[in-house]
Amino acid sequence: MVRHPKAIGDRSTMMIMLALREQGFDVYLPFGENTRCDLITDRDGRLSRVQCKTGRLIAGAVHFCPCSTYGHHRNPKIQRRSYIGEIDEFAVYCPATRAVYLIPIGDVQTRTSAALRVDPARNGQARKIRRAAAYEIAKIDVY
Repeated sequence: MVRHPKAIGDRSTMMIMLALREQGFDVYLPFGENTRCDLITDRDGRLSRVQCKTGRLIAGAVHFCPCSTYGHHRNPKIQRRSYIGEIDEFAVYCPATRAVYLIPIGDVQTRTSAALRVDPARNGQARKIRRAAAYEIAKIDVY
């Protein structure tokens, strides 16, 4: 069965909300479909705009898209749109690792793709690698 992309995104958002609540964040939902952030969190009086993403485990790394794509619109003026200045953090749920990661927008480049390394790189590279463990806030087990 092929799941609709919106259903996949909704599930990821629910897992992220559960993880954030478990970590002591208050979570608020912006109203409407066309807002640039999916959630607003409050922890100790610090508000943060959060964009939820679904991560995919590929070759030992959780990959996610740190921008919006508009290829499905007829004649889009912009193919990809960055979230710079519009969000503070990405929250990524990866079904393969069952983990939620919270990544400040400044920690990833925001134009094509971003990755969090789960397994060591096969070529032994250690510099300039974002380790998934550094951003993991929770494991989610849904029965």
